Amino acid sequence: MLQEGIDEYIVLLSTKEQGREETNQNTIVAYRNDLHQACAYLSRQCIENWQQVTRAHIASYLLEMRNEQAYRPTTIARKLASLKTFFRYLRATGSISVDPIEDLSAPRIQKDLPQILSQEQVANLFRQVAVDTPAGIRDRAMLHLLYATGMRVSELVALDMGHVDLEQANVTCAGRNGKNKRERVLPLSPLAIDALKSYLQAARQRLIQHHPGEQALFVNHHGERLTRQGFWLIIKGYARQAGITDITPHMLRHSFAILMLQNGMELRSVQELLGHAHIATTQVYSQLARETAKTTV
Repeated sequence: MLQEGIDEYIVLLSTKEQGREETNQNTIVAYRNDLHQACAYLSRQCIENWQQVTRAHIASYLLEMRNEQAYRPTTIARKLASLKTFFRYLRATGSISVDPIEDLSAPRIQKDLPQILSQEQVANLFRQVAVDTPAGIRDRAMLHLLYATGMRVSELVALDMGHVDLEQANVTCAGRNGKNKRERVLPLSPLAIDALKSYLQAARQRLIQHHPGEQALFVNHHGERLTRQGFWLIIKGYARQAGITDITPHMLRHSFAILMLQNGMELRSVQELLGHAHIATTQVYSQLARETAKTTV
């Protein structure tokens, strides 16, 4: 009886999703797996039909996933969301008279603090870049630009030649990644300026020799715009050489934010530099800065 209810629901979902994007079909697969797992648990509790399910049954199921199976809170929350949708369907079709989990809350999700690099790690990362090739000169410029501005990697690779003004010592970040459409004019450090000058004078022209009209600031070995994935492969290689095993694409951005706060910059100013729409997004760095300060005392 339990299994039949799930099968009917999945058939209904599949019919609704026909012709839509593949990601929606993947969602249906996730629903099916979540519901089958819940069905197996309820069967072990000798539950034969959905009318017998109580709030306590589902609460115990969530507790088992957390304590015995060590699921992450985000995973448990997703599985509960699948069950809630399914129980709404059962209530709407008259299969159950009362929804036992209508107001059941998901476990609280604790957001992990951003991971950062220490200044020593950043220096070691930069030391791995050999500047005897055009690609190495480019890589040094990219790393200095990221660390000096805190821009996102997606914003870095979206930069065009016209976005950089070395005379005014700034770069215009166009905010093309969909998170913040507003342009930001970001100041450049002397090290970033020197690295960019070297790249523009000694490396970029050699990289774009087969694509002389390319407007992208940073290009790959084919002379075309470097992608986010391409940058990620580059930085992972340097991190491996530096002995940094857990690097992420945003680590330099996070490290920049902490450095600015530690140097006395106000939170609102850091928010503007990072391009956060809401100050709450930036406040997590204040907590991280305090935690970092405790470990260095």
